[in-house]
Amino acid sequence: MKVTICGCGRWGSFLAWYAAEQCGHEVTLYGRASSSHFQKIMQTHTNGLVTFPETVHFSSDLHASIASAQAVVISIGAQSLRGFLQDLSPAECVGKTWVLCMKGIEASTGLRLTQVVRSFLPNVDLAVWVGPGHVQDFLQGIPNCMVVDSDSDTVKQRVVKIFESPLIRFYYGNDLVGNEVGAAAKNVIGIAAGMLDGMNKTALKGALMSRGTREIGRLIQAMGGREITAYGLAHLGDYEATVFSKYSHNRQFGEDFVRGVHYEKLAEGVPTVTALLRLGSQYGVELPICSAVDSVINGGQQPEKAVAGLFLRPIKREF
Repeated sequence: MKVTICGCGRWGSFLAWYAAEQCGHEVTLYGRASSSHFQKIMQTHTNGLVTFPETVHFSSDLHASIASAQAVVISIGAQSLRGFLQDLSPAECVGKTWVLCMKGIEASTGLRLTQVVRSFLPNVDLAVWVGPGHVQDFLQGIPNCMVVDSDSDTVKQRVVKIFESPLIRFYYGNDLVGNEVGAAAKNVIGIAAGMLDGMNKTALKGALMSRGTREIGRLIQAMGGREITAYGLAHLGDYEATVFSKYSHNRQFGEDFVRGVHYEKLAEGVPTVTALLRLGSQYGVELPICSAVDSVINGGQQPEKAVAGLFLRPIKREF
């Protein structure tokens, strides 16, 4: 099968390697011609983490990359999705299976990423692929579990069949809203975890995980999803990779932020917290942890004061 991966970041590059090496597909990795990072990948056939097999081709021609593909995976920054889609026409996209392998919510609108895609491409077969796993671990042969969800059972089954391998155990999701929101929100919890590390309050991570899952579960339910989805692979199941791992961009961002160190890599949780607070207001759901993170990174509040504010909240039943 011919598969195109759009996005040459850490995860997109891994997916190109994975689809070729583990799944046996002929793969095109698309990147922007203006990207010096992509130019280096094309010259060296490596990004420093993965070395691409000969079955991976490289292209900076978006339309040609899509035209040749039966399945297209998008793995770019969530806030760049709308701009990416504006360059495509519905006619060139139909008849292909589209997979969003990215986590986020559009900050300016509060739209889930599938909603953004549907506003441009209403009739394509569309799925999301989310859950735990870091490139560095996969490349050491350490397997993990992930979830594929869609509003179509047929599309879910097709995506799993295309990408299944001994390295990734897939599960079928049955709550597209919950899996999208949960996957995006875990990055905000990751920032909070990094802040705790930066303040030498790592012992609070257990409470953060428990209360964070409850908080996001309430939002998912208010949005029409299932609260229990927050306890699945897309959210709670991804906490180890986000809340503890040294490879987590969001955790590292939070730690560096409270220590006054500039962090240059993409931390999706930063725009996501803005989107979550927009959704919390829209659906009438209180999001104390998200609000605390936002107050620090966007409101200038001292981290210690934000944590103290959470502990001074009124006592209530846990469940």
